[in-house]
Amino acid sequence: MKAIAVRPGTPDSVHLADLAKPSVADVPNGTGVLVRVLKVGVDATDREINDALYGNAPPGYDFLVIGHECFGIVEEVGPNVKKVKAGDYVTCTVRRPGSSIYDQIGRSDITSEEQYYERGINLRHGYLTEYFVDDEEFVVRMPVGLKHLHVLAEPMSCAAKAVEQAFLAQRRLQVWQPKRAWVTGAGQIGLLSTLVLRLRGLEVFTLARGRKPNLKAEIAEGLGATYISTGDQTLPEIAAKYGKPDLIIEATGNSAIAFEAMQVLGHNGCIVWTSITGGQRKVEVPGDHINLNWVLGNKLLVGSVNANFRHFESGIADLALGEVTYPGVIQKILTTPVKGLDNYKEMMRLLVEDRDALKVYVEVAEG
Repeated sequence: MKAIAVRPGTPDSVHLADLAKPSVADVPNGTGVLVRVLKVGVDATDREINDALYGNAPPGYDFLVIGHECFGIVEEVGPNVKKVKAGDYVTCTVRRPGSSIYDQIGRSDITSEEQYYERGINLRHGYLTEYFVDDEEFVVRMPVGLKHLHVLAEPMSCAAKAVEQAFLAQRRLQVWQPKRAWVTGAGQIGLLSTLVLRLRGLEVFTLARGRKPNLKAEIAEGLGATYISTGDQTLPEIAAKYGKPDLIIEATGNSAIAFEAMQVLGHNGCIVWTSITGGQRKVEVPGDHINLNWVLGNKLLVGSVNANFRHFESGIADLALGEVTYPGVIQKILTTPVKGLDNYKEMMRLLVEDRDALKVYVEVAEG
């Protein structure tokens, strides 16, 4: 069985590996689900793993199968599976449990352990292969009417969780009714966060480097947001013109922007950092100014990584609502298909070189 893999710790090691086809019997208690992979989304995480910035192979292997954004069709289920059946379209969560109390209650996405397990990222093989098997606990059914949005389910789960985390954390204020939100970054997470916030009735400003006209601006504005290029206006200028935001979802992957956003957040506001900065950049920040204003302004910074099956279900529900609210807009994110696992070099080239490739995904099989 073909699979796209890397050798963790070795830069630019992406290659075609071979795995044995899995079986539902590989999962104990009769809860295994065998999935034929149809499409897998790839993003900066896969590129950074291939750059050897992070990632580890599963025990017993010298390679890691990458790809954590999956879409497939169920071929077989174990005798005790209740959630899905053969023929269902599904996606799958990424994080797998360790042994902390959070892992034990189904919240592996907030494990307290330093060691974490993520399919396609760390210590567990990913989905860029022909078949995978997993416990039904981690398998999420996708409505057939959303099959055209396929690999967006995983990034949508991250957006749904990020917004949820902000509202949960802000219960500390007893009454929090945000009106204005910023989304910094207009990649897939940024645009999907824009969607989630617009569906909740917020005025949304989506900020990114590119100047209009461009596809990201078209999508953001198609979702009812205001798109602003940070090449035209600085964050303080935007705040002065439109007002400070109550909520910021930070999704640039740029630490300088992440810290700069802290300087423009409104009183009682919340920033959620969703992006990973895998490099060694150092930035200078006005520490005293931030400290003073954050204490006096009762501001909050939250980190949000990964998602559990509940966030997948919430995100899929928002995709469905988004489809009828903003018909035809969400699918525009899916810009760049790659045909087949054999084209792994082209897949990685697109991730590295093509700035217009908003969402790269591999078409593994028809279905």
